[in-house]
Amino acid sequence: MHHYPDASAVVRALSPDEPVILNRPHAAARAARFFTEKFPGKSLYAVKANPSPDLLQVLWASGVTHYDVASIAEVRLVREALPQAVLCFMHPVKPANAIAEAYKVHGVRTFSLDSHEELAKIVKATAGDDGTPAADLRLCVRLRVSSEYSELSLASKFGIDLADAGELLQATRQVADWLGVCFHVGSQAMTPFAYVQAIERVRAAIVDAAVTVDIVDVGGGFPSIYPGMEPPPLEDYFDVIGRAFESLPVSYSSELWCEPGRALCAEYNSMIVRVEKRRGDELYINDGAYGALYDAAHVGWRFPVKSLAERSGAEESTYAFYGPTCDDADYMEGPFALPSDVQPGDYIEVGMLGAYGAAMKTRFNGFGSTGVVEVSDEPMSSLYRGDRQDPRKSDNVVSLR
Repeated sequence: MHHYPDASAVVRALSPDEPVILNRPHAAARAARFFTEKFPGKSLYAVKANPSPDLLQVLWASGVTHYDVASIAEVRLVREALPQAVLCFMHPVKPANAIAEAYKVHGVRTFSLDSHEELAKIVKATAGDDGTPAADLRLCVRLRVSSEYSELSLASKFGIDLADAGELLQATRQVADWLGVCFHVGSQAMTPFAYVQAIERVRAAIVDAAVTVDIVDVGGGFPSIYPGMEPPPLEDYFDVIGRAFESLPVSYSSELWCEPGRALCAEYNSMIVRVEKRRGDELYINDGAYGALYDAAHVGWRFPVKSLAERSGAEESTYAFYGPTCDDADYMEGPFALPSDVQPGDYIEVGMLGAYGAAMKTRFNGFGSTGVVEVSDEPMSSLYRGDRQDPRKSDNVVSLR
């Protein structure tokens, strides 16, 4: 892979006709070390956020040993890339054949579920040839919790209601070597209180079921920085989660887990795109809704942008983007802040695309080709450099005299 100092150097060297993904291994390594050293438990990387084998190697080398996989394809991918990794199949609805392959071929022992039907499926799929139930299952019951403090909700599709959780926990305890309770507060949780509220539901479920719990998995939702989204420091999340976990009615040997995806990989990638046309405050670029900018189009996500044109002095304006396909839905409203003199042929760097960026690309309409290079500069935003001002603090000084 070619190495460059930054995006501008890539443009000068390549003048690329197609978008170019920029990898920053140092940024992903820093994020991984932050979680492995500071989170008061075990961190599982949520592979769906970015399944790049190069990224998986960076995370492994930086201390991430456990991986949250959501499909048999992800199981195979991570097992091939990281033969010694611990894989946890955390999708609550899985094909029976996928469960059996994960358990019998790839050594997966941890599975999540949110129904009695899924529990029965797991028990049957992992049984021996003579029908003997597996004795080494680690099963996590997913509890439905609120997503009210997150930018993207994950409260509708998965999770058993608190009123029904007790019976499922009791049934799961009967067949599990380790019993866990897991949840997901939604993507980009903007306050640590989201986890406090969810852990209180875990407490109620454990008390109602009167079972011994070996794992409490607080899932993902840990935020990154984007325009208009300035979360508190991650240390605040870790502190609140750790104290809430310690107050739960679980044994001293119970483990605390989390499943960061976005927080580990958002800073890993940015992308260079080219302006093909300008129409007023609308820019036609060569990536969009069917590419790495899926979230910008479909959920209105605002990514940081900067012009790579070697001009200076223009005032800033705001723009919307159109992607390269023939579909009118290939539109990103933004607003994206760039110089007022943007013109066709200019290149733009779009930052913080490591999470759900390259992973979402398709080949619709024949587009989707990208180059990949490595750069050594810093991402546009970072939670991990140590130079970020706490957004809760003010520079204003009020005199009491």
